[in-house]
Parts: sequence; C-alpha cells; structure tokens
Amino acid sequence: MNLQSAQRALADSALALVAACAGIAMFLPPMVHATVGSVLRTVLTALVIAIAMPLHLALLGIGARRMGQRVVPWVGLSVLLFPVGAAAALILLGWFAHEQQLHQTQPSAAR
Repeated sequence: MNLQSAQRALADSALALVAACAGIAMFLPPMVHATVGSVLRTVLTALVIAIAMPLHLALLGIGARRMGQRVVPWVGLSVLLFPVGAAAALILLGWFAHEQQLHQTQPSAAR
C-alpha cells in the first residue's frame, strides 16, 4: 500500500477528469458553434474526450487499488454519477489517503 503512488495516480486522474470535462464543455452552448464549425476542432475535441475518460477511470481504479480499496465501487460511482460522482470519488479517496498517511506517521500510543 504505497500512499505516495496512490496519491499521484489520483492527481493524474483528476487532471484527466478536467481534460474530459473541458472537452465535453466544448460541445455545450455557447461554444458548440465554434466546435462543430471546424471538422478538425470537432475531431480533436472528440479525441480528447475519448482518451481522457478511460484514462481517468483507469487511474482512479489504480489509485483505489494502491490504497487497498475495492475498485468497482469507486469506478462505478465515477461512471454512474459523472461528473459529480467522479469528483466525489476523487475527493473521498484523497481524504482516505490523507487519513491513512496521518495514521502511519503518528507514533502509536503506549498502553
């Protein structure tokens, strides 16, 4: 259970989520006319979404696995409640990683 590598995977997952949300936002008003006005811009935006979404899910699963958590519930939360569920999964896993790090660094109390 390497917490630093888990936190790095979660940070990379967050960056992929931001890229995917930015690509999806390009297809929403008022930017949709500029996006679909150029075939190249439409294809590039679609490629960003097609690459960033699976990357986000894979990195989220890797981060959860490295923390010792089950992968399916976290990825399921991210998929079913996208984008709010994805952000919630990242926040909760980051908080759990921080809590585990605090418990590892604190000396155990003498009994």
